[in-house]
Amino acid sequence: MKAVLPAVVLTVFLPGGEAATSTGQPPNLVVMVSDNQPWWAMGCAGNRIISTPHLDQLAREGVRFRNAFVTTPICAASRASLLTGLYRRKHGFTFGTPPFAAKLAAGSYPAQLHQGGYRTALIGKLGLETNGRLMIEAEESSLAAMFDHFDQFEHWGRSGPRGYFVRGKDGTRRHLTEVTGDKAVAFLENCRPKEPFCLTLCFNAPHAQDDDPQQYFWPTRFDHLYEEATIPPPRNAEPAFFAAQPGFIRNSLGRERWRWRFDTPSKYQAMMKGIYRMVSGVDHVVGRVRSVLQDRGLHRNTILVFTSDNGMFFGERGLSDCWLLYEECLRVPLLFYDPRGDGGVVREEMVLNLDLAPTLLALAGVDREQKHPVDGRSVIPLLRGEKRDGWREDFLCEHLFEHGKIPRSEGVRTRRWKYIRYIDQVPVREELYDLQADPTERVNLAGEGQHADRLRELRERCESLIGASG
Repeated sequence: MKAVLPAVVLTVFLPGGEAATSTGQPPNLVVMVSDNQPWWAMGCAGNRIISTPHLDQLAREGVRFRNAFVTTPICAASRASLLTGLYRRKHGFTFGTPPFAAKLAAGSYPAQLHQGGYRTALIGKLGLETNGRLMIEAEESSLAAMFDHFDQFEHWGRSGPRGYFVRGKDGTRRHLTEVTGDKAVAFLENCRPKEPFCLTLCFNAPHAQDDDPQQYFWPTRFDHLYEEATIPPPRNAEPAFFAAQPGFIRNSLGRERWRWRFDTPSKYQAMMKGIYRMVSGVDHVVGRVRSVLQDRGLHRNTILVFTSDNGMFFGERGLSDCWLLYEECLRVPLLFYDPRGDGGVVREEMVLNLDLAPTLLALAGVDREQKHPVDGRSVIPLLRGEKRDGWREDFLCEHLFEHGKIPRSEGVRTRRWKYIRYIDQVPVREELYDLQADPTERVNLAGEGQHADRLRELRERCESLIGASG
C-alpha cells in the first residue's frame, strides 16, 4: 500500500461545530464497522501479538478513543443505535421486535446526509435483519431515503452470510472480507471529486460462523499469521470463578457458545488465532480503502472512522459472545482520522455509539432536523483537542432482548463505577463494581454494607437515565 501522508488543509469550524475546508468542499465520510471486535484487538490498543498496521496508522495520524462504548451489546440494537444516535429503549429495535420504523430510517445519519446533498452508500452488513430478512418498515422507500447505493451481503443464513467463502463467476473462491473490500474499492473509484459521499462499510468479520465447528474463517493470505504465537489466557476464566456466578449465567447461551469455542486450551488457541487472522483481514481492507482514496486524490478531504458494533467474551468469565453489560461486551475500538487535524491523539472521555450520527452530521455541515432528536452528542470538541470538563460522567447500558437463555439487564457505567441489575430475576440481582480497584469486575460489592450509599445512588441514577431515554 502506498503511504498515506497527512494533508495540510485549512479547517474552519463554524459556530454549530460544522467543518468546512479552504476549498469550500464538505468532507467525504467513510465509516467502517467490524463485527464483535473487542477494543483490545488492535496493535495501537496495546496488543503486541495482533497485526493491524493500517488501523495502527489511523491511530497514529488521527484520534483514538480509549473509552468508547456501545450502550446495548447485541448486533441489531447496537447498529440501530449507531445509525440513529438513539438508545435501544427509544428506537425499540432488536431481534424479534417489529421492523425498524420508517421514521427512524428517515432520522438516520445516512438519510439526513442524503437529504443534505451527499451520495450515500452501504456495503456489507446492515445488521437490521432477522434470519436473513431485512426488518425495515416500508423497506424499499426507507432504504432509498438512506442509501443511493445499497449492496448488502448475499446468500444470508440464520447468523449472517451463509459461509465466509464466496465463489465468483469465474469460479475463484474468495473470502467475504476480500469481496467486501472489492466492492468498496469499486464504489470509491466511481466517486466524483466534487460530489461529497458517505460510505458505510460494514464487515461481518470477525463474527463467528455459528453453524460450523471451525467457527472462525479468514482469508487464506493470512494462514501463516500467528502460527508460533501463544495467545494469553482469558481473565476471570478459572472454574472456581465461573462456579461462583449465579445459575442464570452458568446456564446461559454464553456458556453454551463457550463450549463451542473455548472449552479446551488447544481449542482456545486455535479459535483465537482464527479471530486474530480475521481482524487482520479487515485491517488489510482498511489499507486498500486508504490506498484508493489516495490514488483518486480524495484522501485530503475524506474523514475515516473505524469502530465495531459491540465487544464480546472470548472465554472471559467462562463465557462467549456478547449480551451482558461487562466491559468485554460494552467497550469497542473507535478511531477518527481527519487529514485536517492533529494525529497521534488519545482521548480518555467516555464516548458512545450514540455519538457517531450527530458527529458525522456536524462534520458534514448538515443541520440535524429538529424532528429527529438524538441521545448522543457530537465529539467534534474532543477531535479538536479541547478540554471537556463538562463531558458526560456516565451512561445507561441496557440489554432488553427477550431470549430464554440470555438474561435481560440494565445499568449505569460511570468513569469509576459499574452498576448492573438483572431485571427478570426474583429478587432482582444487583451488581456493583469499582472499576478503579477492580477493572476486570471480579468482586461484586452490591452486598457490602460500606457501599450501600453508592449502590443506592447508582440505582437512582439508573432510574433517572431510563426515564430520560424512554
